[in-house]
Amino acid sequence: MYRSWALVFRVKVKSVAVRRFLFVLSVFLLLAPGLVPSEAWSAPQRKKQTRSSKSTAKQRKLQHINKAFIASADLKPMAQQLLADRTPQAYAGVEAYAHNHEKDEAGPLAWLVIGYAHYLDSDFLKAQAAWQRAEALTPVLGDYLIYLNASAYQAQQKNADVVKTLADFEQKYPDSLLLHDAALMYARSLTATGASQRAITFLEKHRQPARSDIEFALAQAHLAKGEKDAAAEIFRRIYFEMPLSSEAEGAAFELRAMGEGQPNGSFDDRRSRAELLLKGKRYQQAVTDLSSLLEKAPSTALDALQLDFATALYRTHKRDDAQHLFESAAQKAAIPEFKAQALYFLAEIAREKGDRDHHADLISQLRTLAPDSTWLQESLLSAANMNLIKKDNETAVRFYSEIYQRQRNGKFSPYAHWKAAWLTYRLGKKDDAKRLFEEHLDFYPASAETPAALYWRGRVAESDGDQPLARAYYQKLSERYRYFYYANLGRERLSKIGLDNISDPPLLKKLPALSVTAQKWDVPADNLRAQKAQLLSNAALFDFAVKELQAATDGTPSWQAQAIAQIYADSSHYHRGIETLKRAVPNYFSSDLNQLPRPVWQGLFPRPYWDELKKDAAQNALDPFLVASLIRQESEFNPSALSHANAFGLMQLLPKVGKGVAKEFKIKHFSNDELFVPNINLELGTRYFKHMVDHYDGQIEYALAAYNAGEDRVDDWRKSGDFKDIDEFVESIPFTETREYVQAIMRNAVLYKLLYPKG
Repeated sequence: MYRSWALVFRVKVKSVAVRRFLFVLSVFLLLAPGLVPSEAWSAPQRKKQTRSSKSTAKQRKLQHINKAFIASADLKPMAQQLLADRTPQAYAGVEAYAHNHEKDEAGPLAWLVIGYAHYLDSDFLKAQAAWQRAEALTPVLGDYLIYLNASAYQAQQKNADVVKTLADFEQKYPDSLLLHDAALMYARSLTATGASQRAITFLEKHRQPARSDIEFALAQAHLAKGEKDAAAEIFRRIYFEMPLSSEAEGAAFELRAMGEGQPNGSFDDRRSRAELLLKGKRYQQAVTDLSSLLEKAPSTALDALQLDFATALYRTHKRDDAQHLFESAAQKAAIPEFKAQALYFLAEIAREKGDRDHHADLISQLRTLAPDSTWLQESLLSAANMNLIKKDNETAVRFYSEIYQRQRNGKFSPYAHWKAAWLTYRLGKKDDAKRLFEEHLDFYPASAETPAALYWRGRVAESDGDQPLARAYYQKLSERYRYFYYANLGRERLSKIGLDNISDPPLLKKLPALSVTAQKWDVPADNLRAQKAQLLSNAALFDFAVKELQAATDGTPSWQAQAIAQIYADSSHYHRGIETLKRAVPNYFSSDLNQLPRPVWQGLFPRPYWDELKKDAAQNALDPFLVASLIRQESEFNPSALSHANAFGLMQLLPKVGKGVAKEFKIKHFSNDELFVPNINLELGTRYFKHMVDHYDGQIEYALAAYNAGEDRVDDWRKSGDFKDIDEFVESIPFTETREYVQAIMRNAVLYKLLYPKG
């Protein structure tokens, strides 16, 4: 460019005025690079300008979002009610709000909510009319407005309008979370309008990473164009390589429609599909696929296939059929690992049938064949647990001991070592138990059973009259595991024996500290996704807000988890908030209350339905914090929870229980669905729990164990136990689920009381 201007001065220009003008212009251009066309810039200049413009655009978006967020602070409850109920009154309320906020950023946000409510009501014309009045949100939520409008067109089967609406979506919003869904909708609409080749070209650019829905849409586009071979190839890929996807069955249907009764694939294709089904626990499908594979399997693959088929049969409760195949594999398999696997399952079948002699013989064979195998470890653990349930503690100890003696650092070794130590204590072998408790702390200082080992070693010291040593163990337990079940028990013991100066024995000094790492909890003001999520939350568009936050991570998961948990709480999905925070702060029970922000504790231990809960608890003379803790363990405050055992609602009541207690309250025409109603579930659940507390003369731990495992089992455990106190009973509960259930509820009740001292 500069050369072109130099040529101007080489030309003889007669006019002095013109020469002066050209000279001034050239100097101006040289001194003002901001006015020179971009192609004349250096690369660093262009990058600097690009970064600067992006930063400026980001700041403008953040300012816009902040204004809208502040202006719409009072919109959330009205929006939430509208999206939940969609009554004329709810519509009228939000529309009045929108009109009252016509001159600020809250008005357009209200129209966005109104449009979404109409969309949920399938009133698409009204939805789109409302979204037109939300266009002022385009700089910050433009991707949502375009995507929702396209969705409304799609629902009306106006595919040409979908194509037009989404034509430049990727260019305008390359970072949108809706990018994938928008691309899929756009491609499908192209196919529907007869533009199959455009759809194919578009989808080919979106095949990495591979996704079953994109692949399916691509196959449909090829099919619409008449390219059956190309479509069939993709359908087969979905069927064989993505068998767990929701599109797999659709692919099989399409292939059948194209004349393939069974999708055409090689033996390796079918083998791979069967393996994926088995790993994905789709056992019934695996049975079907493996059955046909066995008929065509080469001899080199037969042993492995037979084992997989037998495993799938076993998992679908076809035990006898599985047994025949496992017996064949145990005799004929050429690879020792295959024989070990077969012996393990045969041992499990023998255990289930109560054939103890055959069970013992099979484990003996495993010891000889595969002494270092995982299958032997699995069999030993199963045998130990079986004998524990049968109250044969001596035999259980031998099996548990063999597990950690064979593999000091094996997968099951810490648990097995603890069970051996505990049962040794219960057998009255105090000196051996003392040694094993200390050994556990030495071998497995970070195990899940370490708090129990600390507590019971302290109890042994107390029984020996060694109060200083007992204090040391209880104090270490309290410091290291602040609000664990056993830490609470340890503090109770300390309050009785006093808190004199304590010197840790060498063993305790080896235990590593267990604390929560300092984390950042404030939502970053410069994170666009986080701020966008907060604005969406004001509009009660909680699902969208959560997705924005999930994608907003900056390497600091703590603030992200807290913000997501708050949205879940706002939307009454407390169970999701609890799970989110548990993952973010796994060691929260080791923290003092001041180590985590109050909102984090409240997210971990929420109190929804509190007034009703307190009323029902008081009517049944129950501690409301205990009831809240029980609900947290049962359903995590999800009123719609339905367990695999067919237990319903907040307090997870079985239908027969609910019906029986409802009869007491003289509730007529009672139905199971009423157990999903929080107030009814609380009323019936607290009365049912009260019956259990009374049955056990007020001993809460017995009542909790019975609530989980049934009164008959608890009565049986009590009769055969000869326990010195309730602590021994709880640790001796043979069902791991029930034992941890009781401990968790007792532990959580303590935290509830600390967090909400005023009730």
